[in-house]
Amino acid sequence: MTTTTPQPTGDRTAATPIDTPELPQYSRRTIATVWAAAALPMGLLAWVVAPWLADRLDAPSQLPKALLLCLTAGLVWQFVLVATLVAREQRTLRWSRVRQALWLRAPISPGTGRTSRRLWLVVIPLIAAFAAKELLPHIDSPATRDLGAFLDSAAGHEFLNGAWGWFALIAVMFVCNTVLGEELLFRGLLLPRMNGAFGKRDWLANGLLFAAYHLHVPWAIPGTLLDPFILGYPTKRYRSALIGIAVHSAQSVVFLALALALVLGHGTS
Repeated sequence: MTTTTPQPTGDRTAATPIDTPELPQYSRRTIATVWAAAALPMGLLAWVVAPWLADRLDAPSQLPKALLLCLTAGLVWQFVLVATLVAREQRTLRWSRVRQALWLRAPISPGTGRTSRRLWLVVIPLIAAFAAKELLPHIDSPATRDLGAFLDSAAGHEFLNGAWGWFALIAVMFVCNTVLGEELLFRGLLLPRMNGAFGKRDWLANGLLFAAYHLHVPWAIPGTLLDPFILGYPTKRYRSALIGIAVHSAQSVVFLALALALVLGHGTS
């Protein structure tokens, strides 16, 4: 008589390798076109439209407000761009297809091809590494374009105190920045489709494109050169854009909590 030992279920590991359908690969020209469709509008909005809008806003601190409006619009556009390209490619926006097309799935072990809850632990050191970048020497942003410094100033405190509408806009900007915009575009859409053009170094090429994308904040480009190792490579290794989204979104959660405190008046004296 044969007996079978039941497999432990505590780790919730998939019994069979996950089926990951092959995705179409972009040419270098297509990759550059998608990059330009995201980067150029952001640069135009930050350096042309925002100053123009600031001159027409009848309110104090016009440029920071104009930047909030313009950069949020640019990030929303990135979500629309991703949705449009995926719908065209997959001929549907059904979630079961979209989540595979954009790697919106749990991390997959490169050794077994299976998912495991333990794989999520990789996010912890990656969040720490992403936060540690702030301790490195960096190029200071112009005072008039530093939204963080503005919100930390007396003018910023007064601006956000009780301003639920502006808080909602900031929330949309953060969500589109680290969930529905930049991360979804670069790690969800582009990275899985760059292997045909760049081979094993697709994650590195993706990270360099991500750094160059920051035309709207060029002083941030040197710091983002580390992102291929913190965001790009782990996303590629575990075939999950949710890793990059989780790591990148950690800072958004902190900033959003600080903004909420200002709205509630906790930052005012």
